Amino acid sequence: MKRVIFNQKGGVGKSTIAVNLAAIAAHQGKNTLLIDIDPQCNASRYLLGEDAKTVTPTLADYFEQTLNFSLFAKPASAFVHPTRFDNLFIIPSHPEIGELQSKLESRHKIYKLRDTLVELAKEFEVIVMDTPPAYNFFTQSALIAADACLIPFDCDDFSRQALYTLMDNVDEIRTDHNGGLRIEGIVVNQFQPRANLPIQLVNELRAEGLPVLNKHLSASIKIRESHQRGLPMIHLDARHKLSQEFLALYRELDVD
Repeated sequence: MKRVIFNQKGGVGKSTIAVNLAAIAAHQGKNTLLIDIDPQCNASRYLLGEDAKTVTPTLADYFEQTLNFSLFAKPASAFVHPTRFDNLFIIPSHPEIGELQSKLESRHKIYKLRDTLVELAKEFEVIVMDTPPAYNFFTQSALIAADACLIPFDCDDFSRQALYTLMDNVDEIRTDHNGGLRIEGIVVNQFQPRANLPIQLVNELRAEGLPVLNKHLSASIKIRESHQRGLPMIHLDARHKLSQEFLALYRELDVD
């Protein structure tokens, strides 16, 4: 399974969802790889802490290698690093990948990540990709490489309007580049069940036929502690309500 967490809007919890779903898969014994494709490197810092600033090679090195032909190119596995959690590995991001974008676009490297993931999928049962909040070369590369797309959504009207454009973009990638790409669903994040607006928005999206998942993720201060300590919720406090919600979401998605 190659899953991309994608939304063009920032602040919807992409990195948090990517890391926690990957951590659950690994915790359940699946050899799991997280690929951080965001120049902000939030997922890398979440799993590696301060080591994220110094670990090498990174995704920037991988993309740099694709631009420069070499008889001694490193295999895809050389960019994979272990984390402190069993079965959980990462290809960390680096801010420099943003500077490589125009070069990668001009050299038509949009399919390189897909080809690399074909090789990595021989070793990893689950591959999760965290993406930047933009529809650009990196998110397009991830969508082309993925089997499935999971869309985080926070309950406000700005997010709703952006959602329609996002769905169109995913459809375009499916039509032009990746006929096997499917939308797993829209995961509602920071959900407040006692507030009228979130309930109304979710009901309206479902009435429109959009694939809103049954399991929502609650707003919780505990996730800040999870970020600060570099511990996914399943490792920080497995009995916490939010940990159980992540687990329920993983089970809803884990149909393969």
